[in-house]
Amino acid sequence: MKKGKIGVQMMMLKNKVEELGAYETMRKVSELGYHAVEVSQIPMTPENVAEIKRASQDFDIKIAALSAAVEPMLPGMPGETLTSDFEKIVNDCKTLDCNFLRIGMLPLTAIGHKDKIMEFIGKAEEMAHRLAEHGIELYYHTHHIEFQKYDGEYLLDIIKNNTTKLGFELDVHWIQRAGVNPVEFVKEYAGRISLLHLKDYRIGQIDTTQMDFKDMGKFFNLFTNTIEFAELGEGNLDLKSIIEAGLESGVQYFLVEQDDTYGRDPFECLEVSANHLRKLGYADWY
Repeated sequence: MKKGKIGVQMMMLKNKVEELGAYETMRKVSELGYHAVEVSQIPMTPENVAEIKRASQDFDIKIAALSAAVEPMLPGMPGETLTSDFEKIVNDCKTLDCNFLRIGMLPLTAIGHKDKIMEFIGKAEEMAHRLAEHGIELYYHTHHIEFQKYDGEYLLDIIKNNTTKLGFELDVHWIQRAGVNPVEFVKEYAGRISLLHLKDYRIGQIDTTQMDFKDMGKFFNLFTNTIEFAELGEGNLDLKSIIEAGLESGVQYFLVEQDDTYGRDPFECLEVSANHLRKLGYADWY
């Protein structure tokens, strides 16, 4: 029977990496039962790359994907990019036996400008062709803003229809936040997705005890921003149907992620999510 591999998006553990180091952080990930990680928002210093490699070997953790920007998020912003550090990024992939690379987000200056976005996507498509020569596939991670419509068509669909090599890393929480059915949408991207972010979608509590109702603007700001990133099983998404749709559509790695844990220890959040996925019947995907 066909199976996927469940892993962790390490963005949510970046503070743990700072505190414990990459090796000990990954040891803890393996103790929770996860044996795949996507590396994001962790500086790829020689020390970190070496620690990640050692941990992947010692704890049998597959490096599912690394992250890379095509160009700086803002002009002059520091950090590695494919435009200026192509060889270094390819070498990191080779060192860590990883053949998936993912772009985390649009450059901030492109958001809201279709022409700038399409120009950026053109560069990403070009990079996808260059990386393919090294056996590396490039994926673009989506949020909710790609569901803005231009002439009645989602921006994300426009991007898909104007690229052939670039793949997509869909994030089910952000699809839901965009008002789109994640199960159906994942199916539409069959053949273009190998990486899927699993993240639940919860309506948070509103504490009105300290609220001054004279300031209704403040109340409505709170009222309309109650959506939270949730541990799997603690929100409203039909995760079983999402995972099955992902598997049918070519997803290889199902990566657990939570952008904000609201003060809860991220390891605890990952444990809650892992237990829920086991309960859904995916224990042998670890």
